[in-house]
Amino acid sequence: MSARSRRRWVLRSVAAVAVVAVLVGGAWWLWWREPAAAQDAQEPTTRTVQASLTTLEKTVTGTGTLTPTVNESVSFEVAGTVTAVEVAVGDTVTQGQTLATVDTLTLDADLLQAKATLVEAHARLSNAQDEDDGSEVADAQIDAAQAQVAVAQAAYDEAEEARAGATLTSPAAGVVTSVDLEVGDVVQGSGGTAGGGSTGGMTGGPTSSSSSSSAQFVVVGTDAWQVTTSVDESEVALVEVGDQVEMTSDDLTGSLYGTVAGVGLVSSSSSGIASYPVTIDVTLPEEALHDGVSVDVEIIYERRTGVLTVPSLAVTRADDGTSQVTVPDDDGSTRTVTVETGETSGTLVEVVSGLSEGDSVVVQVTAGGRSGGSEEQGPGFGGRLPEGFELPEGFEPPSGGQMPEGGFPGGFPGQGGQRNG
Repeated sequence: MSARSRRRWVLRSVAAVAVVAVLVGGAWWLWWREPAAAQDAQEPTTRTVQASLTTLEKTVTGTGTLTPTVNESVSFEVAGTVTAVEVAVGDTVTQGQTLATVDTLTLDADLLQAKATLVEAHARLSNAQDEDDGSEVADAQIDAAQAQVAVAQAAYDEAEEARAGATLTSPAAGVVTSVDLEVGDVVQGSGGTAGGGSTGGMTGGPTSSSSSSSAQFVVVGTDAWQVTTSVDESEVALVEVGDQVEMTSDDLTGSLYGTVAGVGLVSSSSSGIASYPVTIDVTLPEEALHDGVSVDVEIIYERRTGVLTVPSLAVTRADDGTSQVTVPDDDGSTRTVTVETGETSGTLVEVVSGLSEGDSVVVQVTAGGRSGGSEEQGPGFGGRLPEGFELPEGFEPPSGGQMPEGGFPGGFPGQGGQRNG
């Protein structure tokens, strides 16, 4: 082999050794660089908290939808042509306020005819009583005349009520949310409309209708609201009228409160599970509410105040099954105290005996940090080298995760010195 060839072979060998050194050193460095940091991050730490008095609640949860307690559908019950529509969508109305009127020409005629019939019936009854001679025939004529008066009176009362019905009024105070009527429409009574009716809503545009059975007006109250939720058969016995309720929603800035107004007796079934409707009266909130808002419901069926609690993490189980907590002493040491625990609520546990309000207990927590892997997998690469990388034949990893003393010969390429473990 020539000197030039030997030099090239030596250079290639040196380069290969340098590459292997870089790969092996880099992989091993990544392999072992995390254990200490991960171990430090997972070292348990402690903090001291005080036993304190709090309120424990037991609740039944569900979902529901806000609806106004007052939601009145109003329509003419008499026939006629609409002569005036006094309100529009969005108007606020009071109870008894006029919404619309129809013409009274036919209604006036019907009322006058009913009145005339009633007067004639009274006259016949008066004549029959004047001609009463005590005979059975006379008695029968009087009875018949009295019956005719009763019939005529009922017809007159009906005609008078119909005449009053020519003016449609609001049955409750609230906001008009729908108007399905225009001047000139012919109403057929009991909600029917013939003509160029229109349907308006808080968001709606007009839609024509030749005949509609929908309400001509809808009045919704804004002072009283309800929520209906469902409670499973396993929990419905826990709920009673008067129970306090807390409700939250992403569409509301704060919580709503209310009370259970009623528990339904008839269940509905879904996926084989029976549930019962529960109606909730909402306490008047500070913010404006809107129909159809979905809320999360918590029905509080038991509440206890002044309950002594500590964090659940402060309580451990002894070998004999008793509960215990660790308390600090003035000299910096700690000791174990046996306690009797009660109910758990969230992250708190009730302490029935063994501690007093203000007593300090030690809570052991683990500081957050990135996991360094398990013993089986090892840290860094999870127990595996990068895909496609193989250690040189005969290479043994250094013990304890330390790089060989003195590093790799010549250091890492591109660096002016050696990298030591």
